[in-house]
This record gives sequence, structure tokens and C-alpha cells, in this order.
Amino acid sequence: MLKIATALFVFVGGFAVMVLEMIGMLFLAKDFGNSFYVWTSQIGVILIALSLGYAIGGSLADRFKRASFLAIPMAVAGAFIYFIPKFSQPLLDAIVNRHPKGVDIPAIWIKVDPALGSAVVFLLPCFVLALISPYMVRLAASRLESVGTTSGLIYAASTAGSIAGVFISGYIFIDKYTVTTIFQTTGVVVFLLAGLSLAMDKMLKSQGPGKIERQPGAGSP
Repeated sequence: MLKIATALFVFVGGFAVMVLEMIGMLFLAKDFGNSFYVWTSQIGVILIALSLGYAIGGSLADRFKRASFLAIPMAVAGAFIYFIPKFSQPLLDAIVNRHPKGVDIPAIWIKVDPALGSAVVFLLPCFVLALISPYMVRLAASRLESVGTTSGLIYAASTAGSIAGVFISGYIFIDKYTVTTIFQTTGVVVFLLAGLSLAMDKMLKSQGPGKIERQPGAGSP
């Protein structure tokens, strides 16, 4: 059950990130257009969020060593995603409307404004979702010699979720649901990960305390 919960956790995390990236592009287009700069901004901001999340997630996992630590971040991210359609428009309007009307926008801001808009809306939830994979590696790898295999499987599950997120967003969600509905549903799913993190701690306790073993041939200090 713990292996299934871990795989589900990282799969959903990867899925949600790509839904935010794909649907987020459409969400930003209404304010910034559909230019190459907007695509570049959205992809770049998501990658920044993932990079920060991976680095900080690994550090937090080493420090706290329990899945329940993720409960609050997942709950916050889920609520944030759910309310994106409600709170984000005034922020995006502030970015767009700060330029005087009737005056050409400098080329630098045509490029940077979409990145600012993307960061305001998508940096935080994608950063939180990026905490998942390194955290699950830390919890799942009970033996030093299995860390490589464990981390590979976890990142594979996360990537599989991302692949599913891309195709389902592009082929199904866009055709059948509004952007608001997609964000709200994704927010609810991420919020449920908070409950899953609490359940995973119970599974870990039921297995007893894990021990990290030395690699064969390792000498004593």
C-alpha cells in the first residue's frame, strides 16, 4: 500500500504541474496574447518553480523525514489553485494596465510582462508540487544501495503523470471543460494529497521504524 500511495502521490503531482502549465498558457493568453514570448515565459517560470522545489524539497525531507509535513503545503497549493480564477485577474490587470494607454509598450516589457504574470499565478503552486518527488525519494529509500532504483522509479512515475497531464489537458479538458472548472478540479485533487500524506505516515508507522543500511563493504568510522 505504501508503494502504491507513493506512486499515486508523485503521479498526481506531475499531472497537476502539466495541467497548470498547459491550461495556464490559455489563461495568460487573454491578457498577454499567444505569442512565443508568452509560451517562453510560462515554460520558464514552471521550470524555475520545479528547480526550486526539487532543491528545497530534498533539504526538507532530510530534516523532517515524515510525509505528514507535506499536508499543509499541499492544502495551501490546492486552495491556491482552486481560487486562481477568483483572485488572479486583478493582479494580471495591474501588470497590463501599468503601461500608459496609447503609448507603445517597450519591447523589454512585451517579453517580461508575461513572465511576471506567470510567476504571480503559477510559481507558488508548481513550487509546492515540486517538493513531492525528492520528498518521496527520501521516504521510500530505506536502503542506501536501493536509492538509485527508488529515485528512478519515483521520477518515472512523476514524468508519467506529466505526460498524462499534457495529453489529457490538450485532448480532453480543453474540449469539454472551462478553464475555471479545470483549475477548481485540479485544486481539489491537490488538496486531497494533504490527506494522502497523513495516511502515508500511518502506513510508515505500521511498518515499524526504517533503518538505513550500510552499503556492502563500507568500513566502520
